[in-house]
Amino acid sequence: MADPTAFWARHADRRPFLLGRMRIAAALRQFFAARDFVEVETAALVRSPGNETHLHAFASDLITPAGTRETLYLRTSPEFACKKLLAAGERRLFEFARSYRNRERGVLHHPEFTMLEWYRANERYEALMADCEIILALAAEAAATRRFQFRDHAIDPFAAPERLTVAHAFARYAGIDLMALLPPAPSAHFAAAAQAAGVRTAPDDTWGDIFSRVLVEKIEPALGIGRPTILYEYPAVQSPLARPKASDPRLAERFELYACGVELANGFGELTDAAEQRRRLEQQMAEKQRIYGERYPIDEDFLAALAVMPDACGIALGFDRLVMLATGAVSIAQVLWTPMPEA
Repeated sequence: MADPTAFWARHADRRPFLLGRMRIAAALRQFFAARDFVEVETAALVRSPGNETHLHAFASDLITPAGTRETLYLRTSPEFACKKLLAAGERRLFEFARSYRNRERGVLHHPEFTMLEWYRANERYEALMADCEIILALAAEAAATRRFQFRDHAIDPFAAPERLTVAHAFARYAGIDLMALLPPAPSAHFAAAAQAAGVRTAPDDTWGDIFSRVLVEKIEPALGIGRPTILYEYPAVQSPLARPKASDPRLAERFELYACGVELANGFGELTDAAEQRRRLEQQMAEKQRIYGERYPIDEDFLAALAVMPDACGIALGFDRLVMLATGAVSIAQVLWTPMPEA
């Protein structure tokens, strides 16, 4: 039998972090309101939860009054819905979106979490980088701190972020010339370079698998130390929803924000080519079928919306992680009002 006092005792310990969460959310709402963003609330229950290979959804049954059944999913992010609203005429929008991802639990992951997403129509993705710099400072001010910390790492949230290309990061931290190894270069060449850098690979690793291993083992731990890092110009093959860079289509208009070695946000210039987007999503689902033996439906309404959606940029920021760093919490469960109990 569960201890009836356990939850209340833990809540008392968490409450200072939760009050910090409340203040940070209020400050960010003011930030968006001052810039003419509208706050939206999109549906959590959807027909397609997203189509990225390694994102896993929770499934549910919709039962109609007539007794028929349809499989629906809890969204892994509000991204598709927000882009439909851009297509419908919204120009600046944001959402504090409760999101759900299966197979994820740990210090930085929780099955139910809050994603802060915002979108700007007819603006370049560099505008999102500027937003991130301001948001870090606002979160620090709301939490009454001059320092973000996670484990042994700390940053000054008021410092200008370092801007580092992915290729530069691979050269600096792994000694790998990434540009020479981009597809269509054989994966075997990339595997050899990764092994030389001390990263183990498997014979059946794809190019993307090798990229992710090097990124996680060699690069991410060095990012956002002392000051934030904006890591940009990701390989297009690793960016299924992002627009290719005009000057080099092997790269994408995509960046990630890091603080204290923690990935906080993922932003990009939005791909609006519906045919290319379909090809990429189908490729992602074929890989998901190969690895996990399952696939999710493709959102046809989303693809139709791309035909009329304006050029735009958008970003997803892990709000719980931001609160963790700003308040000094050591795990994501400490900044959730009612975290899911451990099994």
